[in-house]
Amino acid sequence: MDEVLLIFGMFLVTFSVRYVLFAAAGKVHFPGWLNIGLGFVPPAVLTAIAVPAVLMPRGELWLQPDNPWLVAGLFAAIISVWRRDLLTTIVSGMAFFMLLRFGLGF
Repeated sequence: MDEVLLIFGMFLVTFSVRYVLFAAAGKVHFPGWLNIGLGFVPPAVLTAIAVPAVLMPRGELWLQPDNPWLVAGLFAAIISVWRRDLLTTIVSGMAFFMLLRFGLGF
């Protein structure tokens, strides 16, 4: 019975927080400067996640050319600039990483 109450309590907390945000979504308008600033949030978050994973995959800085995460990341960056397509960048970067890691044994 305690588990059911716990799950129901988690449901209420999660639903109430999300409902309030969805209910206020159309009624709250931010100033233009804040909308511009919020446009930088997704790239900043992705950079904060990707850069440590690429430069420090084993917990310490690894900038040598035998780092498959770094090489595949540079390859994906080149594909991204060249093609300007997110899906192509992700698929080609992951395929190149898999080739380096499992095909060539980096």
